[in-house]
Amino acid sequence: MFKKSLVIDMVNRSSETPADRRNFLRGMGLLSAGAVGAGLVGTTASSAQAAAAAAPSEGSVLNFALNLEYLEAEFYCYAAFGHGLADSMATGTGTMGGVTGGHRVPFKSKAMRYYAEEIAGDEIAHVKFLRKALGNSAVSRPAIDLQSSFTAAAVAAGVIEQGQSFDPFSSEEFFLLGAFLFEDVGVTAYKGAAPLISTPAYLEAAAGILAVEAYHSGIVRTLLYQNGLAAPTNLISDARDALDGGGADKDQGITVGEGGRANLVAADADAIAFSRTPQEVLNIVYLTPGAGVGKGGFYPAGLNGEIATS
Repeated sequence: MFKKSLVIDMVNRSSETPADRRNFLRGMGLLSAGAVGAGLVGTTASSAQAAAAAAPSEGSVLNFALNLEYLEAEFYCYAAFGHGLADSMATGTGTMGGVTGGHRVPFKSKAMRYYAEEIAGDEIAHVKFLRKALGNSAVSRPAIDLQSSFTAAAVAAGVIEQGQSFDPFSSEEFFLLGAFLFEDVGVTAYKGAAPLISTPAYLEAAAGILAVEAYHSGIVRTLLYQNGLAAPTNLISDARDALDGGGADKDQGITVGEGGRANLVAADADAIAFSRTPQEVLNIVYLTPGAGVGKGGFYPAGLNGEIATS
């Protein structure tokens, strides 16, 4: 769930109507029924009105999701097909950037290649859907780094040492580790954004995308476990948790306990998926913890759209 401070901080970017914002805040528990009514008048009104103005618009939230889908789609397209998205799928508002790195993975098994191709098709479909839903307000693909960013992430996680390089497109095993970097983040991002979407059609679609991302995560986590890659996978999980800056443990590796028991579903004690705020997600994809960061890591020039600073 989003913190109250986050909602207040994001208020000024909202393009929703006052009534819509009040409904959103009431649902988040930030406004009581009285505050929405007569309580908005008088000295206590200022904080409530400021909070009501702070909710991000649904367009901002969907564009934030589109930025993330561009990254996943480019990664899987290069891995499966050896090329990225067509330019016609990358245009929009903001500055369109290029993609650095990426090439076809030399898959050894037909099954692994089929996994990559299916997930690539899903991510392309997500990009198309969000662009259609957003219409003329859809952001363009920002500059994406699929080269040095992975090396920096692997060094930070302790998977490789300083001076070594990590190419997720060089082998099936490295491809799975690269995919793991994204998939769990996508699940927590959509889960965290759910309270910010009130339009039923958009909420249903977001839930559907979250479910598909969870399927992807389960596939990747299972393959990593089956291929004996628990040690580097768990290091990446620990690094993501350290990067997001949220304080709570919102990540899990693929094994638990000294015996290496499988942990293929990342969930809390109630078996509910974790949530991350947009700022926590940005800390991970920018590979920089802390507030006020606007670029870095996989997005060397930052994201396009209003939600772009951690």
